[in-house]
Amino acid sequence: MKAIHKIKFGILFLVIAIGGTSCHDLLDELPENRTYVEEIDYSDASNMYASLVGVYSEFASRGWEDIPAVAVRGDDVNHGGEGDQQGFADMDNFKYDEGFWMINSVWKNFYGDIFKFNGAIEEFEKYKEAGVSEGLVNQYIAEATVLRAFCLLQVSRSFGTIMTPETSQPSELYGLELKTKAEVMQYIVAQMQAVRNNLEVTHPGQRADIPGGVNKYTALAVEAIAQLELKNYQGVADATTQIISDGVYELEDNFYQLFKTPGKLNKENILELQYSDFNEGTGDRIGHLFGFYGSQNWTPAVEGAGSGWGFYEPSFKYIKFMLDRGETIRLETSVLFTDRGIAELKKDPAYSSLPSFVSNTTRDGDVINDYARAFFASGKHYLPSVQLIPGRTEYGSNKNYTAIRYAEVLLMHAEALVQGASSNTMTADEAINTVRNRANLANLSGVTLDQVMDEKFAELAMEWGIRFYDMVRLERHDELSYDGRTFTEDKVYLPYPLEQSDALPILKETEQQ
Repeated sequence: MKAIHKIKFGILFLVIAIGGTSCHDLLDELPENRTYVEEIDYSDASNMYASLVGVYSEFASRGWEDIPAVAVRGDDVNHGGEGDQQGFADMDNFKYDEGFWMINSVWKNFYGDIFKFNGAIEEFEKYKEAGVSEGLVNQYIAEATVLRAFCLLQVSRSFGTIMTPETSQPSELYGLELKTKAEVMQYIVAQMQAVRNNLEVTHPGQRADIPGGVNKYTALAVEAIAQLELKNYQGVADATTQIISDGVYELEDNFYQLFKTPGKLNKENILELQYSDFNEGTGDRIGHLFGFYGSQNWTPAVEGAGSGWGFYEPSFKYIKFMLDRGETIRLETSVLFTDRGIAELKKDPAYSSLPSFVSNTTRDGDVINDYARAFFASGKHYLPSVQLIPGRTEYGSNKNYTAIRYAEVLLMHAEALVQGASSNTMTADEAINTVRNRANLANLSGVTLDQVMDEKFAELAMEWGIRFYDMVRLERHDELSYDGRTFTEDKVYLPYPLEQSDALPILKETEQQ
């Protein structure tokens, strides 16, 4: 349930009734501290509601390793130092170890959620049979289906050819055929088109029942991303046109605060993982381990605020790209600078003079001191210590994790149009300039694909591997070969985790082909 207020729901962990699911090597064990009941009154819609809240709880309980593992391979971000988690550093350098635990976690954690969502969908059907409103049941099924599709999207982008299970039984994997990435994307598109009209159109932040919950536009955004992977640009344009034309979303004026406490359930956010300290300095807390991204050494404005681990470093390539463009607010927001990093930048004569905002002190007074693991830290994963609730000290405590933003929708729309698609809602120039105007950049006219890709690089860096997947899709492999890395087409997908290929012969057979 994460950022949904604990007083409203009364408990921190609610039931997802998954009939008949057994322990299995391929999945996480059932979560601890959860109440499971043997008998459920399926005629009581409040029980179904409790299960839906549990679905969102499971979605937000991402392992800290999941997102960095799917996102580290782009030229926007580096792993952040050798030594600890060498396998993570190797992934950044396109050297994949099928036995590395983080690769296995991506598979297990996302598939674990997929099976749990399938179980919830099976349970929701029982409420329909017991006479609960068909429209409400279909809405809840649709919400779980969208979250399942988002997880499938991440697994297929990471591993390519995968399974698409539709039951709560992990043993189903043994009998499933593999689907190519294209087939998985087509499956996602079909699923989103099938359920989107069963979903609410209210902005997630305005939903009274599930604040931040999935709506019609979440389904359309997931569909657009899948269509983009298929290079079906008219499909992208059709989906993004619906989001844009309905006017439910708009860009947040303050880009810096968008990724901090004021940005929670923002008008720009289409999907986010929700967390909360419940506005209290002690006691219950539902959070994500943002410390992974944080500076290892800082002097926070609020004494006692915890530091981070120092992984996930914005790349020199990205920073120089932004400086060359005259970027201010987006660069300041995306990168936390150290003195050592600034000195390293200045070694290049082209960057011997830097803007005043390039400083190791953030606008909120946190000082990012030098540390050995990295030159920079990710600003999009940073919560200023002054925004911590008094009494909380964990890095990033009370911060949400954004998954899909309206800015991404606008830029997908622009890309689709310059690739030949059509729309009667917004031109490519209008879409890209809407994003640029917030960054205080001049309008473009007659935008090209290169300009759209540059704008996506500037706007969406360090977010969910978007840059890596863009460059792979467009076969711009040279962009990914930087700072000593060499990317080749055979490095697009991670290997199946050894634990999974040992358990599922079809995976091993596929790898050997």
